[in-house]
Amino acid sequence: MSNPRVRLSPDDRREQLLDLGIELLATRSLDELSIDLLAEEAGISRGLLYHYFRNKQEFHRAVVRRATDEMLALTTPDPSLDPLTRLTAGLGAYIDYVETNFEPFMSLVRGAASGDRFLREIYEDARGALTGRIFESIGELGLSDSPATRLLTEGWAAMVEESVIAWVQQRQVSKEELLRLLAAALPAVLQATMTGGGAQAADA
Repeated sequence: MSNPRVRLSPDDRREQLLDLGIELLATRSLDELSIDLLAEEAGISRGLLYHYFRNKQEFHRAVVRRATDEMLALTTPDPSLDPLTRLTAGLGAYIDYVETNFEPFMSLVRGAASGDRFLREIYEDARGALTGRIFESIGELGLSDSPATRLLTEGWAAMVEESVIAWVQQRQVSKEELLRLLAAALPAVLQATMTGGGAQAADA
């Protein structure tokens, strides 16, 4: 005797479809993730999918948002660690995430550059959340939360993103070396914001 089919609530069904979208995104680009493909893989009609997502763009945005939320959850370091250890742990988790989920991650990056305002907002929210963890402990690093600090931290975050993408594609150094270099780069960059740093640079 077969098990009775479980009827999901609309919210549960939508979550199930987003999970499937993330799974499919692991092997294809966001542009290749169509409503038809999702309907086929989910075993439901194309028309039923439009009950949950009004169009392909809404589906793409929801999938990217889900992927971003997962990235932020998986890269959250232990708050009990000291600041530098938290930085290294968070960076290590970020590198692991991008390496393991490269296509979903690149869909976020490409989506932000595509001109889609909603995907750009998702990307900026994710970047802001990642750098925000650093600002939360900036005082413990002996630095002040100033416009200069935020400017340089944003620049460092952009460098981290580009470096990790390049590393996944080319593997120029070991993962351990990449992590060491990126973790060491932030304190070195922010050293310039310490009292007197700007004046010394101007006098040089």
